[in-house]
Amino acid sequence: MNYCTHNGRLCLRNVFSFVLLSFFMVSCHKTNDLKPAGSMSSDAVSLRAAGSKPNIILIIGDDIGVEVPTYSGGSSYSTPNLDFMAQNGLQFSQCYCHPDGFPSRLAILTGKYNFRNYFVWGYLPPSEKTIGNMLHDAGYATCFAGKWQMSGGDTALHNAGFDKYRVFLPFGKSMHEDQRVGRYKSPILYENGAYLADSVVNGKYSADMYVDYMSKFIDSNKTNPFFIVYASNLCGKPYVPTPDDPQFANWNPETDDAHSSKKFYPSMVKYMDKTIGQVIQKVADAGLAQNTLIIYTADNGTERTITSVYNGTTVNGGHTTTSYFGTKQSCVAYWPGTVAAGQSKDNLMDFTDFLSTFADVAGVPKPTTYGQLDGVSFYDNLLGTAGTDRSWVFCHWDNNPQDAGQKQLYRWVNNKDYKLYDSVNNSYFFKISQDIYEQNPLRNSQLTKSEKQLKKSFQAVLDSLNN
Repeated sequence: MNYCTHNGRLCLRNVFSFVLLSFFMVSCHKTNDLKPAGSMSSDAVSLRAAGSKPNIILIIGDDIGVEVPTYSGGSSYSTPNLDFMAQNGLQFSQCYCHPDGFPSRLAILTGKYNFRNYFVWGYLPPSEKTIGNMLHDAGYATCFAGKWQMSGGDTALHNAGFDKYRVFLPFGKSMHEDQRVGRYKSPILYENGAYLADSVVNGKYSADMYVDYMSKFIDSNKTNPFFIVYASNLCGKPYVPTPDDPQFANWNPETDDAHSSKKFYPSMVKYMDKTIGQVIQKVADAGLAQNTLIIYTADNGTERTITSVYNGTTVNGGHTTTSYFGTKQSCVAYWPGTVAAGQSKDNLMDFTDFLSTFADVAGVPKPTTYGQLDGVSFYDNLLGTAGTDRSWVFCHWDNNPQDAGQKQLYRWVNNKDYKLYDSVNNSYFFKISQDIYEQNPLRNSQLTKSEKQLKKSFQAVLDSLNN
């Protein structure tokens, strides 16, 4: 572990030893009153030739469960811009994530289940190719703004296909396991192979700096197709004031983060939603709304200490749990003129599906040189055309495989109604549509003939997806 001093603080650069036998290789516009985008301006039309590749913006929230956005059933928070996306786009009601952040992010970017490429927390193997590589090679300008958490710094970001970046956690982790250092006010951010200077970040808020960076990137690529990953720091710990809170002005992140309180969580949700509105507005102002797909999801469930009202019931967050609030995720797509407004679809999807979908969006072949890819494209659902949907989703979750024997490996397959855990978890079989907390496993003697057949087919899937 190599330490460096930055911004008067101690920060950690993880330099992974490559040991083959042990696998350790390496603001703004007001947006609460957004209106559906109209036709592209004549200037924008002249900039983009007919049939040009669409832009893609993938927004990933941090520690925001399905119970948070209003459009997906929450009523404890203000999310007008996510609601706008749902009202004017497509909500996916059967999207599934991993129970924790890095495993989800690895699956999204690489299109692979974790047993194929997850060796240690925060490590993206250099041999892995990502959505960034695929779209960069297809002529896209590429940008990553926000929480990287994948080790490797400048080399890894470029190796993963990203031309431009402004990121938090460029070397995988901060010095604390809770990743509190430099997350929000006066942030520790990394760009062009170096940390930003004190004079650039002091008193500023990371989310604002991400939006500013993405806005300039969009301005520089009005005539080129572009791909942006906006991996928001919000709403992970610490729970601290945003610039819209009166406490922000005098808040000292060096000393006051120890006094953070979950009372700030609603404000953080609102601010994350505000930045999403700013991105939507920037695309519209650039005349690119009808040529830009914007998709929002989040990496995992809300922290378990956070209590929210969801569909009229008070619930706790499900972060690092394997049942409903730890693995069910909100997802919404907005693409005026292409994705019909006000839809909700219940086709099954998991985080490996984004790479295959974005290949279809960009009109490029699904890569054949990236190794085994696991995703199923949901592009037909965006267009409202006939296609083949998943009949199951799968998850392999080993939150830290280097700790063999200390942390339990979880593997399961599910559809909308049933879920089967692998034999390591005693082959528990649940009817999750009626038992979301998975408290009542179904015994074989209880099963109908069709349920027995389904359980058998799920077990065949589990048996087929191994190292």
